Amino acid sequence: METIGLIAGNGRFPLLLAQTVKKQGRNVVAVAHEGQTLSEISQYVDKLLWIKVGQLSRMISFFKEHAVKEVVLAGGINKSMMFTQFRPDLKALLLLSKLKSKNDDSLLRAFAREMEKEGFTVVNSTVYLSSITPEPGCLTRRSPTEEEQKDIAFGWKIAKGIGEMDIGQCVVVKNQTVLAVEAIEGTDETIRRGGSLAGKGGIVVVKVSKPNQDIRFDAPAIGPKTIRTLKEAGATVLAVEAGKTIILDQEEMIKLADDENISIIAL
Repeated sequence: METIGLIAGNGRFPLLLAQTVKKQGRNVVAVAHEGQTLSEISQYVDKLLWIKVGQLSRMISFFKEHAVKEVVLAGGINKSMMFTQFRPDLKALLLLSKLKSKNDDSLLRAFAREMEKEGFTVVNSTVYLSSITPEPGCLTRRSPTEEEQKDIAFGWKIAKGIGEMDIGQCVVVKNQTVLAVEAIEGTDETIRRGGSLAGKGGIVVVKVSKPNQDIRFDAPAIGPKTIRTLKEAGATVLAVEAGKTIILDQEEMIKLADDENISIIAL
């Protein structure tokens, strides 16, 4: 039976991927990160190792011990942990010392090269989850209004711009004005920050992939939690990128959005 190596970050995405891969008849050997990965991951995998962020040698040894050939990354790592709980081993320090830039894309690509040197193939998570990336179109009962469509078009250009600079993937706009740009805090906090500046709400959130994004890493993801954050912030529209956004618990997410009269559109 084929064994997949799962590098699990935060959120429910690693759980969903492990569950789906198991249903496809594969074994799942997972490396989870302390303070990031949900403890429930243990229910969905065959073997599990907990490490601190940066313990690269332990990860590689564990995967080799269990004859893993393909590895997949699912879920992010909170960037603030790089300043508080980062515990790089010698292999990770050597990798970092060779980098001219330490932005997300550079780090992830260097990590993939290191894993491939060790004999692993790093694969795109959507290979196993192709059914949960949206086709173009409106996913909810309500479509964006004409004014909201203007905000979407405006926000899309901004989001692609910050993505190209590897700053973030999400912007919050209102009346063609930028209220918040995603940085280290992540999407949910960006939405809340934008909502706090919007007065009576009516904001539009745009979340896209980076123009030069390696699709093996950091795919934009949304789910029911995103909708709850949108409601809290007073957002009326969420625009995402078709074919490149992972939707977690789609049925529940769309029901929540419909109940709150929030429009979700994939472009």
